[in-house]
Amino acid sequence: MTPAFPAAVTGGPRNPLRRAADWLDDRGKPAWIAAVVLGFIFVWPVGLAILAYMIWSKRMFSKSCAQRRAEFSAHRFGGAYRSSGNSAFDAYKTETLKRLEDEQSAFEGFLQRLREAKDKQEFDRFMDERAHKAAEPATVEDPAPRT
Repeated sequence: MTPAFPAAVTGGPRNPLRRAADWLDDRGKPAWIAAVVLGFIFVWPVGLAILAYMIWSKRMFSKSCAQRRAEFSAHRFGGAYRSSGNSAFDAYKTETLKRLEDEQSAFEGFLQRLREAKDKQEFDRFMDERAHKAAEPATVEDPAPRT
């Protein structure tokens, strides 16, 4: 019995569509968007099909910024935690990476406290202005005398 779908659809041997999707995945979301735009420009059903595939496979809305940043740093520094074979260098590298991670988390905490202080300052200014306006006596102009 033959399968209901050919190998090209089921992901059997590396077919051209699967290779193209993998190639676009390696280049990220901008490559997918460029493929959609080019598809719409040259043959609109192709662009529509790529857009539908991106939405259906959750490639368009799947990752948050933090996940992409983590993946980027893992890809960029993927070999950072592998052993070099030199134990002294590995110990130094581990210590340095730990120190950098600690500094990064301390700096992110500092930025968060800075944002909170700025927000509090703006809120306090707003409340002071509001209290000042409420304390001012409302001046009502006397209506024109009727004669």
